[in-house]
Amino acid sequence: MDNLPNLDFSLADIPAIDRLDKPPPLPHKPRILLLYGSNRERSFSRLLTQEAARLLEHFGAEVRIFNPSGLPLPDDARDTHEKVVELRELMQWSEGQVWCSPERHGSISAVFKAQIDWVPLAIGAVRPTQGKTLALLQVCGGSQSFNAVNQLRVLGRWMRMFTIPNQSSVPKAFLEFDEADRMKPSPYYDRLVDVMEELMKFTLLLRGRQTYLVDRYSERKESAEALSQRVNQRSL
Repeated sequence: MDNLPNLDFSLADIPAIDRLDKPPPLPHKPRILLLYGSNRERSFSRLLTQEAARLLEHFGAEVRIFNPSGLPLPDDARDTHEKVVELRELMQWSEGQVWCSPERHGSISAVFKAQIDWVPLAIGAVRPTQGKTLALLQVCGGSQSFNAVNQLRVLGRWMRMFTIPNQSSVPKAFLEFDEADRMKPSPYYDRLVDVMEELMKFTLLLRGRQTYLVDRYSERKESAEALSQRVNQRSL
C-alpha cells in the first residue's frame, strides 16, 4: 500500500469476474433508439435507419425511431418543448442506439448534431446515454467517406456510450434504394446486417451489467467527499 499513497483504498474497487455473472433476465426486449439526420422528404439517412430498424426487430429488439422534424435549435427553446421532452425520454428508455447521419461539407448534419446537443450528459442525477450500446451509420451523396461516422464515434465516446467496432458508410445512397424506398441487395446491405447483428450481440452482452461497468473510482470518491461535506455542514 505504501507505493500508492494517493489511492483511497476504501473506494478502490478490485475488478472481479464474478461481478459479471449473468444478470437476472429482464421482462422486455432489448430497447433500441434510432436517430437520423435529415428532414428531406426522401431522406436517405431515414431510409437507411428504417432498414436498420427492420433488421433489429428481426433480431429480437423493440425499436423506436425519433423524427427530428420540429425539434428546435439547441437553446432556441425551453427544454420543456414537446420534441425535446420526447427525445430525452427516448434516450432514457433505450438500452442501445443507432445513429445515422448524411455527410454534409465533410461533417455530420446540423439536424443530427442538434439532437445530440439537446441531450446533456446528465438530466438531474441520471446520465441518459451512459452505458448504452451504439452503432454508427452514414450515407454519402458521392463516393464513400467515413468523416461522419468518425465524428459520430467521438460524440459516442463523449456521451459515455459503448460504441461497437463495426460501422457502415453507404456511398451514392440515391442508387441503393428502390422505388418502394427499400434498400437493394448489395454488399452495403450485407454490411448493414453485420452492424445490426453486432449491435444486438453487444447489447445482450452488456444488458444488466452497465451499472457495474461504468462505475468509476473518481466518481465514487467525489460522491464520498460530497456526502462528507453535507454531513459536516449539518453539524455546524
